[in-house]
Amino acid sequence: MNYLSERQNNILTLAREHGRVDVEELSKSFKVSPQTIRKDLNDLCERQMLQRIHGGAIVGSGIENVSYEARRLLAPESKKAIGRTAAQLIPDKSSLLINIGTTTEQVAHSLKDHHGLLVITNNVNAVNIMKDFMGIELIIAGGVVRRMDGGIVGGAAVDIINQFKVDYAVIGVSAIDEDGSLLDYDFREVRVAQAIIANARHVILVADLIKLDRNAPVRIGHISQINTFVTDGELPQKLRSICHDHGVKVVIASGE
Repeated sequence: MNYLSERQNNILTLAREHGRVDVEELSKSFKVSPQTIRKDLNDLCERQMLQRIHGGAIVGSGIENVSYEARRLLAPESKKAIGRTAAQLIPDKSSLLINIGTTTEQVAHSLKDHHGLLVITNNVNAVNIMKDFMGIELIIAGGVVRRMDGGIVGGAAVDIINQFKVDYAVIGVSAIDEDGSLLDYDFREVRVAQAIIANARHVILVADLIKLDRNAPVRIGHISQINTFVTDGELPQKLRSICHDHGVKVVIASGE
């Protein structure tokens, strides 16, 4: 058995603390070449300790998600931009479903100045964000609270969501496959997300491009079920073609 080097252990510690690591930053920090860092990352990924993304790596495998606090540190500025852009698509005096996720939380933050909204969510964090927003009436889905991230999951949450037919839904996902499959790690959350999609007239997917580099085992649905996809950059050709063929509007969030 080959043991990890001291540098690899340190890289793994940094990844767990921050959710992701970048080749260039690690190269400067450890005073070694980018090629050496890439070899370290590839070794850690082969051991399924990290998952490779463009320019670096993130914590997480195909069966277990990154911790919620670490996910908040992944592409935070992109998520804020996505949140602002998605919120602009939601008019005042409309109804809205929001699921669990660090990107959907940013949408919640950006709804502060909206008026006349009815928001139903299974996201405890989103409730805490919006509870003092005077222009929003909040309904929280009942059920089992998932301690790792404040998501409310299970049959009771699904039953409550199925009582509504809303104007808009905002959903986040853990991964997007190249064939357009929308993926997650927890089948209980998948059931909630599926109910949210089924009970909205217009579905807005919010996801940064890191989600395209990840994989997860449970299928929520397909991107063809989405009306608008808000992301932070140009999609790969194959996924762009799938969106075009199914009439999915792709909106690239501005950093402004």
